[in-house]
Amino acid sequence: QVQLVESGGGLVQAGGSLRLSCAASGSFFSISTLGWHRQAPGKQRELVARIGGGGNTDYADSVKGRFTISRDNAKNTLYLQMNSLKPEDTAVYYCYWQLPGSTYWGQGTQVTVSS
Repeated sequence: QVQLVESGGGLVQAGGSLRLSCAASGSFFSISTLGWHRQAPGKQRELVARIGGGGNTDYADSVKGRFTISRDNAKNTLYLQMNSLKPEDTAVYYCYWQLPGSTYWGQGTQVTVSS
């Protein structure tokens, strides 16, 4: 059974940093595509970053050069290092795990960036 639990969100000033973690349980973690989405109030959920089983990564243009996605397969944990945060990064961040035929989501963690 797949379970995802995010942590690391909070309140930070513009220019600051946060690291989100997503602890996962289930099989085939190391070969799966995982990623982060975010949803700001009144906006659609959008892809922030994803990482394939081989370590290849993709980022939204809005976060390139500021955010870094990584994974620790030994710990079944996904990370998102967020630097140079901006008020427009304020959102609920969700990790996801993509398996054949299904996508699983965490409960979300709030990130608030004050100006």
